[in-house]
Amino acid sequence: MALPSVKISFENGSLGSVVPSAEGVVGLVCTGVAVAGTGMLELGKPYILRKIDDLVALGVTSSPTDNNSFLYRHVKEFYDEAGEGAELWLMCFPNTDKQSDLVDKTKEKAKKLIGDSNGRIRTLGVAFNPVHDYNPTISKGVDEDLFVSMLNAQMLGEWSTNTLYSPVIIMLEARQFNETVTDLEDLSTYSYNRVGVMLGDSIKGSKGSGMGLVLGRISRIPVQRHIGRVRDGGLKILNAYIANKQVEYSDIETINDKGYITMRVFAGKSGYFFNDDNLSTAVSDDYRSIARRRTIDKAYRIAYTTLLEYLHDEIPITSTGGLVPAIAKSWESEVEQAIVTQMTAEGNLGVDTTDPKDKGVKCYIDYEQNIVSTGKLEISLKVKPYGYAKYIDVKLGFITIES
Repeated sequence: MALPSVKISFENGSLGSVVPSAEGVVGLVCTGVAVAGTGMLELGKPYILRKIDDLVALGVTSSPTDNNSFLYRHVKEFYDEAGEGAELWLMCFPNTDKQSDLVDKTKEKAKKLIGDSNGRIRTLGVAFNPVHDYNPTISKGVDEDLFVSMLNAQMLGEWSTNTLYSPVIIMLEARQFNETVTDLEDLSTYSYNRVGVMLGDSIKGSKGSGMGLVLGRISRIPVQRHIGRVRDGGLKILNAYIANKQVEYSDIETINDKGYITMRVFAGKSGYFFNDDNLSTAVSDDYRSIARRRTIDKAYRIAYTTLLEYLHDEIPITSTGGLVPAIAKSWESEVEQAIVTQMTAEGNLGVDTTDPKDKGVKCYIDYEQNIVSTGKLEISLKVKPYGYAKYIDVKLGFITIES
């Protein structure tokens, strides 16, 4: 199996600042209503939460009559999954904004939250509760705004990666599902490998999705971990629905085959689990999986932080304007060692433990690239992912024992 790879470019004068942080830091952009009073919830303002009580302190409650009960539920489900102490960046906007508005990189919404976090956010989710008279057009089984949102979210993710050097995954809601699974779009026909789409919720008749659930599970597991890993236990919910139907009676197989993230059950096993960790791209894409995307993103950030120290430094060059080979080799080793220390040693990479030479990472720097004329350094980075047993076949045989 080929190693998923990524190219990182470092250009003089263009690097942002990344503050090292846990890979479980997530962001939530949610529609809401400002709460009157000093120190209460304001729209367009970033908040860092560590527990549900931090949201309550902003004047948000679980009361059905609270204008922000929708927000409360998502944050509560997040902390039910992630546990207290998990770092959640929150920013709310008017419920006149559509999902596609919230992830539009030309607008100061999700983009503002990513920027305000200074690169801390690794995964960002969107929860959209529209105005009461919102009447969406249903296309391919869901609110057609989803497909604009997917494009916008991919562009936002690429902007964050290429401009801030802060790669991020963006999770969206498949809203207003018409309960006809055959109508659903096949998300593997897209090439949005920074975008996941959630379909299903803990509330019967929900028009949105359980965004707090998926963000919470991502937050509490290491980067290489599949969100549907059964050994991690079921989700902290009593019921799971696809619109008005419990998942037990829904066509989860078709929903799964079309690339959506939803919930499922296993015969003989209590609880609800995520079906898969699909991103909206081709099955053949190395970054089809959230786990693989998070893994390479962590390696990307480590390489960035390591090589950032050499920005605007005096670099010995050859007569042709390239790097001195010994310098390139030294940097390769430095990046690899940083990843070994921060990833291989933490079990993030699928190394062969019987092979002492297998470090799970390969870094390559072309020393002939002319950094004098371009002011730019490119490196190629490859890391070795884990494999995941998504289907387990067991043959059972019975024999009759004659007495």
